[in-house]
Amino acid sequence: MDLTPLRTSRDYRLVFVGGSISGFGSFITYVTIPFQVAAITDDPLMVGLLGVCELVPLLVMAFVGGALADYLDRRLLVRGGEFALAALTGVLLVNALSHEPHLWLLYVVAALTATVDGLQRPALEAMVPRLVRPEELPATMSLQAFSSQIAQVGGPAVAGLLISAVDLAWVYAFDLLTFTASLLCLTLVRAVPPPPDADRPSIRAVVTGLRYARSRPELLGTYLVDINAMFFGMPQALYPFLATQLGGPKILGLLYAAPAVGSMLATLTSRWTGRVHRHGLMVVIAAALWGVGIVGVGLSHWLWLTLLCLTFAGAADMVSGIFRSIIWSQTIPDHLRGRLAGIEMLSYTTGPLLGQLRSGLMARTRLGVGGSIWVGGVLCVAGTAALALALPRFLRYDGKDGMALKKAADDAWLAASAARAPAGPS
Repeated sequence: MDLTPLRTSRDYRLVFVGGSISGFGSFITYVTIPFQVAAITDDPLMVGLLGVCELVPLLVMAFVGGALADYLDRRLLVRGGEFALAALTGVLLVNALSHEPHLWLLYVVAALTATVDGLQRPALEAMVPRLVRPEELPATMSLQAFSSQIAQVGGPAVAGLLISAVDLAWVYAFDLLTFTASLLCLTLVRAVPPPPDADRPSIRAVVTGLRYARSRPELLGTYLVDINAMFFGMPQALYPFLATQLGGPKILGLLYAAPAVGSMLATLTSRWTGRVHRHGLMVVIAAALWGVGIVGVGLSHWLWLTLLCLTFAGAADMVSGIFRSIIWSQTIPDHLRGRLAGIEMLSYTTGPLLGQLRSGLMARTRLGVGGSIWVGGVLCVAGTAALALALPRFLRYDGKDGMALKKAADDAWLAASAARAPAGPS
């Protein structure tokens, strides 16, 4: 991998290190909360309802966070978010220490975590490109993906071991400790002020971002294809029950980690993606292959085959993510980056959260856990094919033209900003 951004940018190095450590701990909690709900209720629908609790605040806060990220110091927003997430982890720790942990509190924390995430993540995604040189963006995006994949592989695997070995309070305590590193690193990062002549946070500013996204078929395609794939093909709410069928709590972390292993393999072998210019077509193919992998998970009765199918699905999802990120980077002007990051966040979180509810509901029918998974995979493939037919311009999108389009949009905005600026003294 190209490590140039880590060598040349002190601030990006701090963000990378702090985010990697904090992300590792956060994925431990990400696995532990559904496990705790499943342990208390023994009901897949109750686990799926966690997704609803997270979705509702995200639908609002992602837009708010995006507008704030285009107006305020992005570093301050990210650091404030880390403080809030650390405090919420402390609440989970106290709840786990009680004689009878409160189920309702788990849902409240899930909703508040999504609220904070909606405020923080657009600022983080808009801040990172400002910390490196433009020519270093491809390497930076790969490093960001690699950092996330390390957390997604290591966090759930460690969570499974901790859940089976110690009290849940210790699991949450481990996550709380990781926030120390991220907060220290973010404190050392220099300020990241907003772009010149930034739009004030308002409904009008949010609508501007939405209009821009709607005007670009290539952006709409990335959102809709990913939402479809995750809605039908995201069975994470069923992992605690799938683990019970395949080996118990000790393998729960493996189910969460397997897709991330596939993502990491795809990232480490992704040099070929630079030679492909039909980015929309690749997003469609990769999304369909994700669905194929999920079908295999639902039909499998062996742990090794289930993990293999999840790994395959994770690799396909990463390929889709690479090309979606390229399209976003090539088409979004900097002055809209925060607001569009909020819209992107909705696209890649709405599907999985609703998918948890869908899988939980279907698992309560005669289909059961396995049927809910493989039927969802089939619907994912069918929905992807339908969207490909409905979005021909997205399917034909050629990345060779992407950078020229972005440069034209940036130049037009800068010219308009200069025209609005008050004249100086003569």
